Amino acid sequence: MLYLMKGVKCCSPVNQMHKVTGTLFKAHMLKNILGINEQQFQISRTSSQLSSEKANAYNYVIVGAGSAGCVLANRLTEDPLSTVLLLEAGPKDTLLGSKRLMWKIHMPAALTYNLCDEKYNWYYHTTSQKHMDNRIMYWPRGRVWGGSSSLNAMVYIRGHAEDYNRWSREGAIGWDYEHCLPYFKKAQTHELGPDQYRGGNGPLYVSRGKTNHPLHHAFLEATQQAGYPFTDDMNGYQQEGFGWMDMTVHQGQRWSTASAYLRPAISRPNLSVAEKTLVTKILFQGTKSIGVEYVKNGQRKKAFASKEVILSGGAINSPQLLMLSGIGNADDLKKLGIPVVCHLPGVGQNLQDHLEVYVQQKCTKPITLYNAQKPVNMVRIGLEWLWKFTGEGATAHLESGGFIRSEPGVPHPDIQFHFLPSQVIDHGRVASTMEAYQVHVGPMRSTSVGWLKLKSADPKDHPIIEPNYMSTERDIWEFRQCVKLTREIFAQKAFEKFCGPEVQPGNHVQSDKEIDAFIRQKADSAYHPSCTCKMGQLSDSTAVVDPQTKVIGVENLRVVDASIMPSVVSGNLNAPTIMIAEKAADIIKGLPSLQEKNVPVYKPKSLETQR
Repeated sequence: MLYLMKGVKCCSPVNQMHKVTGTLFKAHMLKNILGINEQQFQISRTSSQLSSEKANAYNYVIVGAGSAGCVLANRLTEDPLSTVLLLEAGPKDTLLGSKRLMWKIHMPAALTYNLCDEKYNWYYHTTSQKHMDNRIMYWPRGRVWGGSSSLNAMVYIRGHAEDYNRWSREGAIGWDYEHCLPYFKKAQTHELGPDQYRGGNGPLYVSRGKTNHPLHHAFLEATQQAGYPFTDDMNGYQQEGFGWMDMTVHQGQRWSTASAYLRPAISRPNLSVAEKTLVTKILFQGTKSIGVEYVKNGQRKKAFASKEVILSGGAINSPQLLMLSGIGNADDLKKLGIPVVCHLPGVGQNLQDHLEVYVQQKCTKPITLYNAQKPVNMVRIGLEWLWKFTGEGATAHLESGGFIRSEPGVPHPDIQFHFLPSQVIDHGRVASTMEAYQVHVGPMRSTSVGWLKLKSADPKDHPIIEPNYMSTERDIWEFRQCVKLTREIFAQKAFEKFCGPEVQPGNHVQSDKEIDAFIRQKADSAYHPSCTCKMGQLSDSTAVVDPQTKVIGVENLRVVDASIMPSVVSGNLNAPTIMIAEKAADIIKGLPSLQEKNVPVYKPKSLETQR
């Protein structure tokens, strides 16, 4: 029977049924097994993803290791339980751990090298400026540890007390002078020691020039002969007048925020720093920021923040990254195919900057820096600096300057001067041609306001930058005053023994019309872009962050840098940016703001005269 069954099994209906049933059973079993494996694979992949996310998870992710980002990285990791990832698009500011090998950054006198070098510099350009003979303006911004504090002229100027009181009136409640002064002091160690205005125990070392150059003395004497007061501290009681500049130079070296804040914190186990890392997008769950996407070594990666993402990329990068991530004017974002996370029309608007012009005079004595710029002397100066951090390489030479009012009725100074015993041509990109000295002079509270927008949805594309320079009659008039008041100072007796012909604008430029034409042709950015993520109240449709530095309309996202200024301050921006970050660090930590009430500030006895 078994034999017969074997012989006829392919014909047997029972066996045929068994075969079908077996095949179905096997298929079912295989499906189950494969299903389990697929499920296990999914669980394994999810687990791996969670593990990877956990490995890339921090309390805070800070975008930009510049003037603000380095401060935040240091202050937030003072708490050993707070983990911080600091991401910088540019390289480190040292080579093999050495500052000497990166002398172009750390030698103060070498500052123009990096202003003209794309290696450490975003190298931005504006649109064609229709009120300035259609010139395209060059905007260097730092892309390196320390950001623009590793590229700037190291001038430490805070602005005027009334700038911060104005911020408060403009909606930045809690950012008036009495709430900002303590943070300037907290940041600073001044070589002249602490007082009511200066700090004595902060990481940011500030010093005065050491060259004792006769042209600096002549300039200060001439300003007094012209009727202006001498001020012994333009960052203290009295901004108005002329005096010796404070500089972020320490022991003959540039003292950037990378030196002051980042390097002292770098060994902390709760701080991670990545350089040459371009952040391309903020990641959101709904309107809650959860991390960032970035590109490093050609690979796209993610980092997650359990508490907050903090943008410290500066007045160009921070609004650009917000817009790339879907925060900005919804209509503009939709045109570029960027999904809108939050309609915030103020992003990239309110762009403010300082313009300045160089008024240059030929010097009749060979005492300017002209000879120092000859190759053989540059080698000698460089070797001395490399050996001892001393000599003419140990200063940026902008050692004197001042602030004045443009006309009667102006409540506090609105024109700034930097004096230099040398000639600068085209941002230092062209070598000086003669023995000459100059002032950099410009209005401090320009009424021209611009904007920036995305050129495309590609993070590597620079945004469209429209500063809208010289678009108001007030700005044109103020620049005329700048030229006229500078000429008056240079004509004083103190300059008699040095004073040759005027190089720029030149004696042929005399009428208002001629001065206006000169300004259109020669004025340039003082490198102070700001105000593009304006701080203000929720009721202000142009505000981007609230007075706690939180981005309005989303969660767990802040901006902390010069972009959050409601309006530009009356002076250079590095010191105020560091102050903003110091104050923001306390806000983020949940600490009450420092405050110093009733600190006296100079006011002119009368506003009926210009000086």
